[in-house]
Amino acid sequence: MDMTHNGRYRSSVKTGSTVDIIQKGDQRSGKTTRGVVQEILTHSLFHPHGIKVRLRDGRIGRVTGIIRDEGTHG
Repeated sequence: MDMTHNGRYRSSVKTGSTVDIIQKGDQRSGKTTRGVVQEILTHSLFHPHGIKVRLRDGRIGRVTGIIRDEGTHG
């Protein structure tokens, strides 16, 4: 399993990262929202439904995927 792109592990989610989240109201439909992490809200190292974050635009949700930018290293 590639844990670097797994939104269930806190160690994989960094402030400033681009991620896809599911907001609480979108859980049934599965609609995801893309944004940049401003703050990590989950304190545990692992959460089975995804680490909860606040995006720069204020939206809050659980990370479903971390977007890898191939042009950025470091």
